[in-house]
Amino acid sequence: MYQGKVQIVGAGPGDPDLLTLKAAKALSNADVVVCDRLVNPEVLELCPENCQLINAGKSSGRHTMSQDDINEALIHFANLGYQVVRLKGGDPFVFGRGGEEAQALAEAGIHFEIIPGISSALAVPAYAGIPITHRNLASSFTVVTAHEDPGKPETQVDYTHLAKNRGTLVFLMGARSIGRISAALIENGMSKDTPAAIIENGTTNRQLVYRCSLEEASSLAQREEISPPAVFLVGPVAGLEDLVWFEADESQEISWRCSPEESLSKAIS
Repeated sequence: MYQGKVQIVGAGPGDPDLLTLKAAKALSNADVVVCDRLVNPEVLELCPENCQLINAGKSSGRHTMSQDDINEALIHFANLGYQVVRLKGGDPFVFGRGGEEAQALAEAGIHFEIIPGISSALAVPAYAGIPITHRNLASSFTVVTAHEDPGKPETQVDYTHLAKNRGTLVFLMGARSIGRISAALIENGMSKDTPAAIIENGTTNRQLVYRCSLEEASSLAQREEISPPAVFLVGPVAGLEDLVWFEADESQEISWRCSPEESLSKAIS
């Protein structure tokens, strides 16, 4: 039997116009799309009418499919000869578990391809009018996950080092960790007056931008009930307030054609 192929595709940070041409081509040729929660529904309109859409979305404390189930589904559909797109928000190799999925495919002997996407670490600050590098303010940037694997024996985030960083710190998946992050940076020597920004639903029509000091970030996040997805940015560039260009609009939600269970049962039968 002809073996299919899996394309691990980055859908970008939310604005459908930020999808790459190569990603659009992959979607237009897909038999099956295994899709994350934060992908804009407009992107899915590029899929063929008979394409099977599988919701593999994850949110805090709620996983539609486990990572093992996702890996097994990708392998299963490829072995049936399908062209499979694993569609992930942002870039699949920037805290997107794309590396884990590629490893699973390689071990199973499945042909795969990586199609990078625009990371929210870059695009979300840009849509908030915050350049993460600036010749006079920041010569480097560091992207940090605020949501590490709970199974790790210890954290790999060195706040002692980060607190001394003179560039820009960009924390992803940190909506519920802003207080912990702020406290750790201040405890390790970063000035409590360091400019900071919280960007909720960045690049989408629900984008909200909050600017504050590092010390104020925790109380602001609680007061405004910041929820995922949110980017927490710390550094002098967050103090720039004259570069705002993007105005948000109203939102829409993904409407799935079928559930993961329905898609899998149809494929197997």
